[in-house]
Amino acid sequence: MRKLTSQTNQLSLIVLLMALTFTIQSCEHKDKESTKEATDEVIVETEKPEYFYLRPEFEKAQGYTHAVKVGDIIRISGAVSMDDKGNAKNIGDLGQQMRNCYADLEKILNHYGCTFDDVIVENIFTTNMPAFLKNAAYRNKIYTKQFPTGNWVGVKELVIPDIMIEIGLEVYKPD
Repeated sequence: MRKLTSQTNQLSLIVLLMALTFTIQSCEHKDKESTKEATDEVIVETEKPEYFYLRPEFEKAQGYTHAVKVGDIIRISGAVSMDDKGNAKNIGDLGQQMRNCYADLEKILNHYGCTFDDVIVENIFTTNMPAFLKNAAYRNKIYTKQFPTGNWVGVKELVIPDIMIEIGLEVYKPD
């Protein structure tokens, strides 16, 4: 009987040692995986926004920035046909207001070293959709390679009385 108890104790001890060995090896394997995961992580540096004012006095007084670049993306607030004091230009002439908008947008794009070919989103708001549609072909002079995505939206009014069109852009420009 003592021999059987001794053999049982030895067997129990062997099983316990094997289980302990397996547990230790398993933990070491998990530590290696954790280390591997940590070394595979990509550290992304955050980009500081770069702000641009087309009409600094007016924009600051109204509480907005005309363009902001973060990383490879530039977001441009809606351009409207106005002078530096915020007065509407070319009242009643949607075609000329549209050309004025694109002229201002081109100034902003040039500031960032971009062209209309870098535009990925264009959103147009107009108080007169039929007049806009009559002038929409002008965009073929602006976008010579491809058209961006976007929206054309008819609205009741825009920020400045007598403004008939507002055009906002989003640009992708990798460094």
